[in-house]
Amino acid sequence: MSLQDELNNIALENGVQYFGVADLSEATDFIVEQGGSDLSAYPYAISVGIRLMDPIVDKLTHRDEKAALLNYKHHAYDVINSRLDVITSILSSYIQDNGYAALPLPSSKRIDDERICAQFSHKLAAHLSGFGWIGKSCLLITPDNGPRVRWATILTDSPLKPTGSSIESRCGTCNECVKICPVQAFTGRNYVEGESREMRYDAKKCEDYFKEMENNGQLAVCGLCVYVCPHGRKKG
Repeated sequence: MSLQDELNNIALENGVQYFGVADLSEATDFIVEQGGSDLSAYPYAISVGIRLMDPIVDKLTHRDEKAALLNYKHHAYDVINSRLDVITSILSSYIQDNGYAALPLPSSKRIDDERICAQFSHKLAAHLSGFGWIGKSCLLITPDNGPRVRWATILTDSPLKPTGSSIESRCGTCNECVKICPVQAFTGRNYVEGESREMRYDAKKCEDYFKEMENNGQLAVCGLCVYVCPHGRKKG
């Protein structure tokens, strides 16, 4: 059994629904710009994803129900992020024990408050692994579960095989995420490789919205763009 198969099995045993490998060679400039030159030393990214619980996401429109919002923040955000961090740590240790370098990246930690971004884009790794496309919401949209997946990444020099390639946008004329956003943070533009995020998304609007909720003594929870995407909502 190859190292990649072993890692895949470990991931599945630890509750991951998505395990993929991305060739990062075509994204070097973007990776360096966002996270620094040290990250460009790794030729591959392992992308792992855990699907969110539909009954929790489906209650996000119930803005007056504190329990519904608390469930989302706790189970669909805090708990799953912790699970992802544990899984990437386990996988990284296994890679290192096999003689290769592995850098697990936090599932949800910001390093730049001005640009409002993390060290590395997990959705980029998932996109390049063939799991989906970048939607108008700037989320990774999977064909089967839409944006109802949280992601984490391991950078590595281990000899892995890419599991797929980037998928073209299937958003078409759909603007459900644009319309439902309470602060109109999305412009409705489709993702274009190399185009700045600001052409599609004003992260500061989201940031200010969360701060306003906190200042008003509310739970800082939104997720409406996750809820509304037709690729994730169940039919019938």
